[in-house]
Amino acid sequence: MEHNWTKVFTTTNPIEAEIILSMLHEHDIEAVEMNKRDSSYLAFGTVEVYCPAEKAITALHLINNNDLI
Repeated sequence: MEHNWTKVFTTTNPIEAEIILSMLHEHDIEAVEMNKRDSSYLAFGTVEVYCPAEKAITALHLINNNDLI
């Protein structure tokens, strides 16, 4: 990865992470999802969304000011 990535969202629900990821992509913010959930016991772990550090403030603003989830 060529960017300095920053975590902008964490959840235990992978659907929430997908919604946030889609919203960021719609606003031309490159973002990726890192699934840290246990593959055997899906009740454990989180899903994190990362974006480039220079876009983190914009991403956090979008996440915090939208009623998507």
